[in-house]
Amino acid sequence: METLPYQDPTLPVPERVGDLIARMTLPEKVGQMLQLDAQPGVDDLVEDIHVGSILHASPQRVLEALDAVERTRLKIPLLIADDAIHGYSFWRGATIFPTQLGAASSWDPAAAEQMARVTAVEVASTGLHWTFSPVVCITRDLRWGRVTETFGEDPYLLGELAAAMVRGYQGDGLDDPTAILACAKHFAGYSETQGGRDASEADISRRKLRSWFLPPFERVARAGARTFMIGYQSTDGVPIVVNEWLLKEVLRGEWGWTGTLITDWDNVGRMIWEQKIAPDHAHAAARAVAAGNDMVMTTPGFFEGAQKAVADGLLDESQLDAAVARILTVKFELGLFEDPRRPDPARQAEVIGSAAHQEINLQVTRKSLVLLRNSGVLPLGGDLVAGADGRATGPAGDPEPRTIAVVGPNADDVDAQLGDWAGRSGQVDWMREEGHPREMTETVLDGLRALAPAGWTVAYAQGAEIGELGPDPEGEFHPDGQPRMPILHAAEPDAAMIAEAVAAARGSDHVVAVVGDTIGLMGETRSTATLELVGGQVALLDALAATGTPMTVVLIASKPLVLPQSALDADAIVWAANPGMRGGRAIAELLLGLVEPAGRLPLTFARHVGQQPVYYNQVRGQHGARYADLTQDPAFAFGEGLTYSTVEYSGLTLDQTQLTADGTVRGRVTLTNTGARPSHEVVQVYISDLVTSATWTDKELKSFVHVDVPAGGSVVVDVAVPVSACTIVDAHERRVVEPGDFELLVGRSSRAADLLRTPFTVLP
Repeated sequence: METLPYQDPTLPVPERVGDLIARMTLPEKVGQMLQLDAQPGVDDLVEDIHVGSILHASPQRVLEALDAVERTRLKIPLLIADDAIHGYSFWRGATIFPTQLGAASSWDPAAAEQMARVTAVEVASTGLHWTFSPVVCITRDLRWGRVTETFGEDPYLLGELAAAMVRGYQGDGLDDPTAILACAKHFAGYSETQGGRDASEADISRRKLRSWFLPPFERVARAGARTFMIGYQSTDGVPIVVNEWLLKEVLRGEWGWTGTLITDWDNVGRMIWEQKIAPDHAHAAARAVAAGNDMVMTTPGFFEGAQKAVADGLLDESQLDAAVARILTVKFELGLFEDPRRPDPARQAEVIGSAAHQEINLQVTRKSLVLLRNSGVLPLGGDLVAGADGRATGPAGDPEPRTIAVVGPNADDVDAQLGDWAGRSGQVDWMREEGHPREMTETVLDGLRALAPAGWTVAYAQGAEIGELGPDPEGEFHPDGQPRMPILHAAEPDAAMIAEAVAAARGSDHVVAVVGDTIGLMGETRSTATLELVGGQVALLDALAATGTPMTVVLIASKPLVLPQSALDADAIVWAANPGMRGGRAIAELLLGLVEPAGRLPLTFARHVGQQPVYYNQVRGQHGARYADLTQDPAFAFGEGLTYSTVEYSGLTLDQTQLTADGTVRGRVTLTNTGARPSHEVVQVYISDLVTSATWTDKELKSFVHVDVPAGGSVVVDVAVPVSACTIVDAHERRVVEPGDFELLVGRSSRAADLLRTPFTVLP
């Protein structure tokens, strides 16, 4: 059989792409631009619609789709995609890590890269080529349902972690058989919501976009992210999916990005049935293609609409060719024409959920836990060490017996611990009931029972319910025919359950109360009007506090929640985000002192929902420092996190205090551990531009350094920030370094009281 030029791997990719496009019909080109949902079936998608990609494909659907490709005229391989955002969410038995927000609490790009690399290795064995990750949105309003998918509120931290995940996913290059496509989403400004509501109009100027929302996307574009996904929202009346300034002038023009753009779920259709700015699919398709989109996710009407747009003169076929060329380029770069990367059962058995991957998961999870308060009750039992079997013991033998009461609705809740996009979270039909194997997930109750010293008693009482999943009151389906996900219907406090928990607390030496939120209160379309603990949780915490038994509150939640005073006054508070499969073990290790606390907050905790927004880097100019009825001071600030020791920062000095624009601010600070345990510190480096030509934030994170400080020891830490990073965006939307007076701020968190300051000047 003759080998056609596009089938010849020795030819340059552009030549192969050009040859293939020349052989394609208009329907084949339009189909190549479509990504459709595989759950109902795939044969017609591949053979009749000629789709270029499928998503939400069960293991069986993947095989069916690959077989269907072999029956087509040109045998163009599929891109198979899904949301493998903290592990392969929808493969039973895959390694599920902490959510992106949990990973952000590590402040560790290496941990984020490891997490993505493990995910890529597991995903690649199943026939998947593309993950819709990382999320590069910055958290602005804590009520937003997708906070759990972000890396928090700071553009610099977010950019460093997202770039690390891109490296992990894409490996040593797309021709690496363990590489998968990274997808930076949701471009851009999607998280600037109205009232925290998902996918609402983003009231945001171009200057504001350039100031905070675009820098992390530019960071991952330059890190090589091969695909970007468009957000749902509109800005100044223009849906992002047709925002030519953003997609063409900025992304492809200013940044020189050459990758593949994909819309989010039915963005093109939403212009018709939701935003109502297009009368039909022909006009919607014409606008979307003209704006520079390449692949259209789950808008079946695009197939006929784009062809009609060409026939009616709304769209030139050459515009389709440009989009199809970018899609085909990725497929050639992945080597799919030579090897479509069929699922490999032997490889799956070797790597998916392997012991090595679960060990990496545990390491990442340990780093993700944040100790927010400790009166001295932690670690439980004092100086415990891990015995040969992993169980805690005293240095000279088992400690005196103690009783620990583990209570709360999230103490033994697998769904809450795994978080959104993790099996039973509802996005795919083949995982909604069974989810991941129960034995793979260690809850807090599991962890303490497995690791508490011999002779200790670990009692358990649920104490409260959060609620139950039920139908959306708006109906079973969206206007486009897609099913609505169920929502959570809150439970009422249960007197009998609370009484059982109180009895357990009174009979114990310490209470570990595990509270938070769960599936139905997190994720896409699941924004919340409140940040308070839902269901019977506040009543439970109030009752536990009244017992007088020392209490540690563990918050497992998709976002920072507003804690009642009974929790804020607890002896200790641990933030665990959604810590994934190994979360319970890692939390137990932390509580028992088998590991040292290392995490730091990647976002700010509010005291009340009415404080929104609470992110640390708001612009100067608020009138007053408080509300008339409430402080503006947050409960816990960006960057905060305690250790089991005490470390003092001192002696901040700079090498130079007069610098030019091409220089680097270099200095050092001394850290002294005055406690009896080692401490892992995240030294945070901020810049403050003291006088700016346009309003700007009072401080911005520009660097951070991880350092271990031994008990009783001191460490000198070098810090550095390029002057070129000391920028603002001026009133003309230009990112510039303005000469003048600055301060370098170094410390343990973003709070003013935690920062040492020293001045420097940038010369004209």
